[in-house]
Amino acid sequence: MADQSISNERKKELELVDPFQENLLKIIKYAKDYKNQLILIAGAFVLIAVVFSGIMYSFKKAENTATLLVSQALNKYIKSNDSEKGYQETKNDFQTIFTEYANTTAGKLAKVKFAQICYDASKFDQSYKYYQESLEIFKNEVLMENFLLASLGYVCLARKDIEEAKKYFHQIENGKTDLLKDEASFSLAMLYEAANNTDESKKMYEKIVMDYENSIYMPIAKSKIEEIK
Repeated sequence: MADQSISNERKKELELVDPFQENLLKIIKYAKDYKNQLILIAGAFVLIAVVFSGIMYSFKKAENTATLLVSQALNKYIKSNDSEKGYQETKNDFQTIFTEYANTTAGKLAKVKFAQICYDASKFDQSYKYYQESLEIFKNEVLMENFLLASLGYVCLARKDIEEAKKYFHQIENGKTDLLKDEASFSLAMLYEAANNTDESKKMYEKIVMDYENSIYMPIAKSKIEEIK
């Protein structure tokens, strides 16, 4: 009887399902009941991965194409060996880049390059337009921002808009980086000097001497200060 009793108890134990097995069975049942939904979900993840991969490939391809087109346009400009001729020969190329590859890094930088091409060809209004657009694009990049502000300052001088030029040079002076600050101060000093504003001119020259000891404008600034005295 004892042996029979043990056998029955053991049989009951074997009939019981441990928690792990119970959960596993539930998962299997869930997968069976909802296999279609799971297949759809898995398919959605695969689709997202494929789309994302395609987008990244498209971006990379667009960037490579834009880089090639910019390079070709610049080579054409250099070979022209003439600012006006180079402008005429490349303006349509750059317009294509701006239209079709505006969101690429190469396309954004192309706008800066073309602004300089316009400036060299004395197309100052166009140069101003493209430098302005470039400033909006790179407004959060302080080094590029100062370069573009200086470029806008010089374009304004070429357009004989002195007050507008001063505005851009002052923005450089008040900026977060020292890049081109000595040049901005020197430009302002010369503008004040041209307007016979000796006091302001002297202040700018003195600022160069005091704040930018390694500036290429240092010798001129010292000489100017002596002249004003």
